[in-house]
Parts: sequence; C-alpha cells; structure tokens
Amino acid sequence: MKLAVIIPAAGTSSRYEEAGGVRHKLDDALGDRPVLRRAIELFTKRDEVASIVVAGPSDDTAFDEFTTRHGAKLGFYGVRMCQGGAQHRWETVRNALALVENDCTHVAIHDAARPCTPIDLIDRVIEAAQTNAAVIPAIDVADTLTRIEDAPDAGDADPLDAILGGGGKANSSIRRVTEDVPRDGVVAVQTPQVFERELLLRAYAQNNLDSTDDAGLITKLGEPVHVVAGDARNIKITVPADLELARAIMKVGPPKERAAHKRF
Repeated sequence: MKLAVIIPAAGTSSRYEEAGGVRHKLDDALGDRPVLRRAIELFTKRDEVASIVVAGPSDDTAFDEFTTRHGAKLGFYGVRMCQGGAQHRWETVRNALALVENDCTHVAIHDAARPCTPIDLIDRVIEAAQTNAAVIPAIDVADTLTRIEDAPDAGDADPLDAILGGGGKANSSIRRVTEDVPRDGVVAVQTPQVFERELLLRAYAQNNLDSTDDAGLITKLGEPVHVVAGDARNIKITVPADLELARAIMKVGPPKERAAHKRF
C-alpha cells in the first residue's frame, strides 16, 4: 500500500467561535502544538504514507494567512497545501485529491479537528483497507436518539432581547420532541476513512456530490463500505469544551501564560 493522506482544513470554525472560542479551533493549542499539527503528526511517521495534502481556506487572503501560520512547520513534514472549497466539504477534498500522486494506491481522509485519534485505530483502518476498497471507523450509539423541532411557544421571550434583535433568548434553547429514533444499526462515523484511490476518483466523478462524508459518495456508487471499530477518544473538536476534553485525553495542559513583562 502507498497511501496519500488528505486533511481538509477549510472550515470557518464558526460554531467553535460562537461557543466562546477566541481563535480558529485548528490554531488552538494542545500542549506545545496547535490542533492542526497534532492531527497531521498522526501520519508523519507511518511507513505506508507517501504524501500528505492539507486543504486550507478557499479565500485568497484567508489562505495566505493560513499559510503564514502553518506553512513553515508543515513544510518540515513535506506537507503540500492547497485551497479548499468555499461552501462544501467535497469541494475541499476534490481540490486536495487533484494533488495526490498517480502511484498512490490508497487515499486516507482525516478530519483536521480530530487530533486524538489512537494509533491502534489507524492501524485497524489501514489493515482492513488492505483487503477492502472502502473502510471507515465507527462507534455504536449509546445515547437515546430523538428527533426534535423548534418550540416557539416554550417559555416567555424577553421583550427587550427581541427588540435588540436576539428574538427572545428565553426560549431560543428550548425545543420540542417529535419522536424517538431507533438506534439499532446506527453508528457514529469517524475518520480516518481509507479508500482505494481509483474508487475515490470514481466517486468524485459523479454528478451529485452532496454528502456529509466521503463514504457516502462511495455508497452512492453502489459500492460496499466496510466498518471497523472506532474509538470514543477519537473526538472531533467542535466547541471549546471539546478542546478541554482533548487536552485531558492527550494529557497535555493549556498553553502557559507569558510573563507580564514579555507580553508586548
């Protein structure tokens, strides 16, 4: 196996910042290195990995800033960078896929915001990909799944908040249950996902590329996707609380505050 790794990193991190993050989630620190570098380092020492492509922001200015922040360090690992898509994840992966060398037999796609992936999980996926054309990790869903809808009549809105444009925060977080969703046969999908390169190219040659992940595009072809055991530690950082959990999983602390006389 000769493996190319694609790391989509074009997202805006809007949910992270809306939840109180002060910078892009991929720039936040896990110990002495940012989230993005931690995710990339999962693959830099693997013998089967021939190349790594990171797809950053689509906007020219944002991509230049991204390159300024990360380019030198990623270049040390031989990582190549490209601009991602403006709206959809598939645009980002497609741009990166164009840089994958023709002699690579397989492509792994891994979320940039999953820096805690255990090495044995990566081993499982790659081992299964030796004999299966499309392999993903997933974990069983333990929690009850419920479908919900907005409940505009749940609680009194704050009139002042409505005037100021918030729409009434008193009821903005209250929603109503419509039905339970059976969890039999339902799993939570993770990354890295590994595919035979030619199969992935066929998937991206389809006219309809709407999907939440790459395995969905393979399924649209009518090709089988095989599942191996994921890991609960393989979290995806979405909100600042996830970063705290990632630090606990990786046993690293937050960045040390600089001494007052060195801050300027």
